[in-house]
Amino acid sequence: MKKIVIFGAGKIGRSFIGQLFSLSGYKVVFVDVFEPIISELNRRKEYNVIIKSDNKDKIIKVKNVSGVLATNVVQVAEELLDCDIAAISVGQNGLSKVISLVVNGLVLRHKKYGHKPLDIILAENMRNADVFVENLLKKQLRSNYPLDELVGLIETSIGKMVPIMTKQEQGNDLLTVYAEPYNTLILDKNAFKNPIPEVNGLAPKENIKAWVDRKSYIHNFGHAAAAYAGFQFDPSIRYLADALKIPFVEKFTREAMLESALILVQKYPDEFSIVDLTNHINDLLFRFKNRALGDTIFRVGCDLSRKLSRNDRILSPLLEGIQLNLPVDKILETFVNGLYFRARDENGNMFANDIEFCNALEKKGFYHVLHSTLGLSYLTDIEAIELIKSSYLKIVLNGFSVNQSA
Repeated sequence: MKKIVIFGAGKIGRSFIGQLFSLSGYKVVFVDVFEPIISELNRRKEYNVIIKSDNKDKIIKVKNVSGVLATNVVQVAEELLDCDIAAISVGQNGLSKVISLVVNGLVLRHKKYGHKPLDIILAENMRNADVFVENLLKKQLRSNYPLDELVGLIETSIGKMVPIMTKQEQGNDLLTVYAEPYNTLILDKNAFKNPIPEVNGLAPKENIKAWVDRKSYIHNFGHAAAAYAGFQFDPSIRYLADALKIPFVEKFTREAMLESALILVQKYPDEFSIVDLTNHINDLLFRFKNRALGDTIFRVGCDLSRKLSRNDRILSPLLEGIQLNLPVDKILETFVNGLYFRARDENGNMFANDIEFCNALEKKGFYHVLHSTLGLSYLTDIEAIELIKSSYLKIVLNGFSVNQSA
């Protein structure tokens, strides 16, 4: 039986990567810091993924699983020694913490087998994850280690949305995870050092950068457009699915996503057509409306200093759209809506970093936040800054377009 080692036994690790490989006959070994999860994986050797939709729930049993505590450095290295492939799904902040474990395994493999490449799937929601991880590896591996020959860093576009579980649901079964029906893992075809695994659900792409941008410019951006417009329409709306039932919010979100799609078509003409991307937008809006996901406007929209930053889901297409002389009115409005986003969680609390962000906007001013917090440059981004300023002041004087339409 082939084996995959997955760093991170969280929602994506268990509901997506672990599920795909287990169903295709792989033994799945999870590495994590959370001892109760590891203990349960080793005791039961299986867990359930519950597919949530507006129709009847479906249960998928994931078998042949086990776990290793991340503090057991020796055992982690031994698991990597004889595995067929690995994956990392720990979030950007966790990557630097697992790299030393990966390095130990790579060194052990090289010492015992010589030339035995290891492909590592980077199941992270970030652009240029391959470069980020490569730089971390270079810092810890000896200079004579043949990194380019022995390690395939497989960048991915993670489009799967994981439904939110309540504390009670999590307490009922520590291992059970929810998932949406979508089950396609887009990854970099050209980064593999070994043959691409025969696993149902893998979708290798020649130009992974285009597909990572598609995720950011349409999926992530569409999420933000719907959340920020929904909040401005009615701050009391809790669920994203309910916001998209409002005709104005759905229409605005669709039009904003189509603006972003036009940018992608111009940027990657050999990869995308407007017909393909329009179909993708229709599918995403259908999935966003899946109320069984339990996705809240708060969760989708919070963390403003990250989601509104220069290299993230809104400013990236806005800046490129301006450069390409394409329409960006709805993208621009989404960004400004985000500046006014003040959603609270079920306990009535704002996201901690958003409180700091809003205080800076109020006390230090509009330009300070654009430059110092969000990374816009007065030298290269002055046109965008002026457009944002104009739209920002328009709202101050006339209110939001959602309110005008209501």
